[in-house]
Amino acid sequence: MTEAPKWSRPAAGREPAAAALLSWLADPQAPRLCVVTGSAGCGKSTLLAWLIGHGTREGTRPERRIHGFVPLAGQTARTAAWTLAEQLHVVARTPGELVEALAADERRTVIALPELHAAADAGAVTELALALLELPQLRLLVEVRSDRAGTLTAIPSAVMDLDQPQWTDPERYAAWAAARPAAHHDPAPEPRTAAVHLDDPAAVCAADPWEVAVAYERSADPHGGLRTAWLRAGASLTRDQTPADRAVVLLSALGDDADPRLPEALAALTGGAAWQVVWRRVRGDIRPPWPGPARALSSGRGHLAGKLVAADHQGTVRLLDEADATPAGRLPEPVTGVRAVAAVPEGDVLVLDAEGRLRTRRTPAAPRATGLAALLEDGPTPLERLTEAARTRLDGPAVALAYTEGLLTVGDATGRVHAFPDTEGEPGPVTAELHRGEVAAVAALRLEASDGAPGVPLIYSGGHDGTVRAWSPGTEPLATPVRSRPCPVTALAATSTDAGPVLAVAWADGLVEHELLEESGQVRTFWSGAPVHSLALTRAGHLLIGTDETLTCLRAA
Repeated sequence: MTEAPKWSRPAAGREPAAAALLSWLADPQAPRLCVVTGSAGCGKSTLLAWLIGHGTREGTRPERRIHGFVPLAGQTARTAAWTLAEQLHVVARTPGELVEALAADERRTVIALPELHAAADAGAVTELALALLELPQLRLLVEVRSDRAGTLTAIPSAVMDLDQPQWTDPERYAAWAAARPAAHHDPAPEPRTAAVHLDDPAAVCAADPWEVAVAYERSADPHGGLRTAWLRAGASLTRDQTPADRAVVLLSALGDDADPRLPEALAALTGGAAWQVVWRRVRGDIRPPWPGPARALSSGRGHLAGKLVAADHQGTVRLLDEADATPAGRLPEPVTGVRAVAAVPEGDVLVLDAEGRLRTRRTPAAPRATGLAALLEDGPTPLERLTEAARTRLDGPAVALAYTEGLLTVGDATGRVHAFPDTEGEPGPVTAELHRGEVAAVAALRLEASDGAPGVPLIYSGGHDGTVRAWSPGTEPLATPVRSRPCPVTALAATSTDAGPVLAVAWADGLVEHELLEESGQVRTFWSGAPVHSLALTRAGHLLIGTDETLTCLRAA
């Protein structure tokens, strides 16, 4: 991540300019764009460095805080978007996705963009800046040389031209500049041209990832498929990590139209990484076919053992082979706006739609009663009793869904989680209020009993409030969250594996965390570089991650 510069005070003689910038930050009536300009060597970068350091340090007053910044020398609009997304706890693969993600957050946000004139593609970065300014909650501080400032100064803005005398005490600034001859000049931007063979997976995984990203953007050659994979997962690849971990991410984003030698070459580079890629499916894949954006996932048990249930953006619910994602069938009727799916051991699939309606679908694997048994079984099944209770006994629509043996769990828009156990009489619900605002996802498992009987149920819930809570129906929820971060949860998965119970959490900034619960504190992480919509965990302990572009199966190394 880009580190904030550490300047304790502005340059001597620049106090008028510094005071004006602080006033602009704090004044809600000021124009939302501030342009700091001047000739080369006028000290613009030094002034912005001080302001960014002041605005990002701990304890800064909210009205003076700077939330994100990108030194733009050598950067493209795409790489600038990656940097800002990381700092602002969202995930964005393109400038457009960054604007879309920030539009959903109505909080005041201040972004600083130093050295716009030195960007690799200043025109595209300016377009990004103008798109950000269309968001009413966003304020933008841009530093640009006078001869490159025309587009920005032509729109309503506060303009500070440091060549003008009112912003400087000339005698004090001259004395300061003389004592620090290197401090007041705008740094010469280093060209971001990768001196690396872009067809060589080992070279690109070991090189400066920002230089590689810019080089791939400028190149028209597909480089055997490496270019497409890198730009698809670049928001993850540019994070600090080892070449082996970078090779895992790059392999997970590689489509089957790439040079057939690349998967093996990348796999050979992953030794020592936290994860290994078991298989991956990428948009456009043909063998096996791409199953569509994985908006919801569930790993099968019982009659669906070895199968993965995956729902796409059009509501098609598919069955895939967990071993390699080859097609294994689909449910006969699509469900519009699928929020969540849950595989039931008896072979049924529960589907929750965007309106909060809970539906039950039978798969080809579900057993069907015949003959006399079919005549005798005229009452509702345990699953039908649970789903009917969930449909009729909630105050509002469900927004999250999970199922484990004999227990149906749903979350609602008010932060409550409702558990419907399969018991004698009318099922549940047992309710706990766990979150501020909407529940984003729930997951449930049973802790395995030593005598083989059904174990104690354990429910995890994730909220838009950035917390993951644990709860067992009939007991008080844990007082503190098991996870807490400054961004919403987007998906959860929990299951019992051969190694013990496992929890996986996906966050709105693209982070996925995986924890073997019997080894508390041992958390593995993975960044996909794209918004994560869904997670699943298999009995073997494999982690499945669903995005709009990829479906990836990972094994902890």
